[in-house]
Amino acid sequence: MAGSLLARNASLLRSHELFRIGEFVGFTLIIFAVSALFSKFGTFGSILGTAVAAPFSAGFAIAAFNLLTGKSLQFGDFFKGFNYFLPLFLAGLATGILVSIGLFLLILPGIYLAVCYMFVMHLIIDHRMEFWDAMETSRKIVTKNWFTVFGLAFALFAVNLLGMLAIVVGLLVTIPVTSCAAAVAYREIIGLHASEW
Repeated sequence: MAGSLLARNASLLRSHELFRIGEFVGFTLIIFAVSALFSKFGTFGSILGTAVAAPFSAGFAIAAFNLLTGKSLQFGDFFKGFNYFLPLFLAGLATGILVSIGLFLLILPGIYLAVCYMFVMHLIIDHRMEFWDAMETSRKIVTKNWFTVFGLAFALFAVNLLGMLAIVVGLLVTIPVTSCAAAVAYREIIGLHASEW
């Protein structure tokens, strides 16, 4: 099942309707530039980087959702993740803490939770859920399809690892591709709820 999901993702991602490389790479470059800027401010910069990571990631999902539903994509759409800043930030903080505790204790609980929380961000921007409701909903849904989602998550991790090994420049392509693949998987497993994000 994981293989068929990956195949459907690959087919959709190859279509120009979903993945317009210029806009996605441009947005990824902005994220890299912001991260580099924040790195110059030590601990304070790390805190800022953590705070904006989830809204930036949500920008990929919002852009993908628009294209998946046949809407036009404006470059400003990538920044609409900041419309959900607080729940995304809290979700990132809470999932990070719980996954870290799970990894510290026995490793496997951390891996289980990391996979279970794969769609938290998507539920927040698609259903306007509060962070804890999104975490619990994602966990319950993914648990029913855990090995399928694990297979997808592992494949996406491997793709980004290859991008990093390609002198990091490969991440300019692999980050958008894997982010879009996660959005497609969300639509396949849960289904899109809203008509605007």
